[in-house]
Amino acid sequence: MVSHALEQGVLVVTVHDDPGSDGRAVLLARISDLMKGHAPTSLVLVLDGPAAADSAVGVVLRVHRLCSRLGLVMSVATHSAPVRRLLEADADAGGTRLVVLARADTAIRLTAAALTAAA
Repeated sequence: MVSHALEQGVLVVTVHDDPGSDGRAVLLARISDLMKGHAPTSLVLVLDGPAAADSAVGVVLRVHRLCSRLGLVMSVATHSAPVRRLLEADADAGGTRLVVLARADTAIRLTAAALTAAA
């Protein structure tokens, strides 16, 4: 369902499959566990192909709220324009801004640059 890597100091979590309504809690727990285990300063969440579905959007928004509480920079990459629009419209404006992009490499590069600028 997910894979992860550290790239340029950024935790990159790729969701490969649509979690469906039954898998949302499992996906959220998996991402939370990865964040706890790696203690990153930033996160890029990639919704790959079939994962770019409405059921994943709720998980992304919950992860964004978690990142905001922890003071982490978070970006999302998905090729799906409707999902990008939905995420941008529903993101919590009270926390750290959610950056939503079409390409994972761009999201990783910009997130790493934000870390460098903040340091």
